[in-house]
Amino acid sequence: MTSKLTLQQSDRIIDAALRKGRELNAKPLTVAVLDDGGHLKAFRREDQTSVLRPDIAIAKAWGAIGLGISSRELGQLSTDRPAFFASLASLTHGKLIPAPGGILILNHQDEIIGAVGITGDVSDVDECCAIAGVEAAELKTRLPE
Repeated sequence: MTSKLTLQQSDRIIDAALRKGRELNAKPLTVAVLDDGGHLKAFRREDQTSVLRPDIAIAKAWGAIGLGISSRELGQLSTDRPAFFASLASLTHGKLIPAPGGILILNHQDEIIGAVGITGDVSDVDECCAIAGVEAAELKTRLPE
């Protein structure tokens, strides 16, 4: 098993996430997969998505990779520690989205190898599709309990 996220794995994540979205009758989704350096590895956007969706998907994933926590946890951080989160938002030039839909991608040694961000439907559906994508690629994630 490789320690780096591959393009094939990234494509599997996207395919499965979009498939899960169709199963859930989700609104059109946008999916971004980033490598462990926060660089875009793979991306897909369904028809009829709005113009800001690519930036939102990338920001959900980028925040997860940047802090090593899910975007759901970023949302909690923004509530629990608003001054700290405001500083983070400033430091990152607003590249963080504190809403569910961005999760870490871990290999089988529990090393962070990337993140996926999804947007388009309500945040819980976005996150559900992200989890389905990571699991379909036979990788792992870490979510709050």
